[in-house]
Amino acid sequence: MKQWEIFMAFLRVGLLGYGGGPASIPLIHNEVVERYKFMSSEEFADVLAIGNTLPGPIATKMAGYIGYRVSGLTGMLNAIIASVLPTVILMIVLLTSLASFREYAWVQGMTHGVLPVVAVMLGLLTWGFVKSSKVSLGWLNVIALIVISILIIQIIGWHPAFVIGALILFVLLKRSEKKSTAKGSKKEGDTP
Repeated sequence: MKQWEIFMAFLRVGLLGYGGGPASIPLIHNEVVERYKFMSSEEFADVLAIGNTLPGPIATKMAGYIGYRVSGLTGMLNAIIASVLPTVILMIVLLTSLASFREYAWVQGMTHGVLPVVAVMLGLLTWGFVKSSKVSLGWLNVIALIVISILIIQIIGWHPAFVIGALILFVLLKRSEKKSTAKGSKKEGDTP
């Protein structure tokens, strides 16, 4: 049953994820976190952050990791096949049939019409991550991290992967700092 759920989750992502990997991320989130509850939203954010730092297509990396986490090696292969298969089939069918229609305005209009939808979906996913981040980091830290990240990427010109890696390190350090503070408070309260 788990293999079927993995296959269906990533097959839907492969079928509906028009616009590349970043456009598929909200769909993956919906399937993995909300529909099948393979992981929490925080765990998904960690997987997304790590996946963004690695080379290659993000949707395939996330499918492989999530499939492996849920059901081992067979789950990984199942998730990768399910996420790639629709694209392969559609590419073969569409490229052979639509090549003659590519100059028509309605085909170009469909392509341009998808861009705002993808932008809104990514914006909503980002807002969800910002809201969940404020719980563990606080609004001031979240806003500061966003502003600093934008400045580093736009002004200094660092690659986003380096910025994401630095953010992951910052969050991990912040979490371990909170855990050690909490443990220290418990120990002080335990002694008379």
